[in-house]
Amino acid sequence: MATIHPIDTIMSDPGNHGGQPIIAGTSIRVVDVVASHIYRGLPPEELAVNFALDMGQVYATLACYYQHKAEVDARMHADAVEAQSLLAAFESQGKLIRVE
Repeated sequence: MATIHPIDTIMSDPGNHGGQPIIAGTSIRVVDVVASHIYRGLPPEELAVNFALDMGQVYATLACYYQHKAEVDARMHADAVEAQSLLAAFESQGKLIRVE
């Protein structure tokens, strides 16, 4: 009989980051690691160094992303929209400093 071995690296807790998936034992969101991989082009080895993760955690995070791609992509989009809204609010209040 075959045995399925779960990887207990990714967890969700409604009391932590609103239930968004995080890497167990950390407060690092899956979307943060994935965004650095996709948008900054960081390879897994750099993700491990930058986020202080081991390679198993990095690959589990990327696997989680590819298994739940639509949901994680939607979260990254929502985060980007929220960031733009906050920037606009700070700018309208004169609290945003731009360096050129």
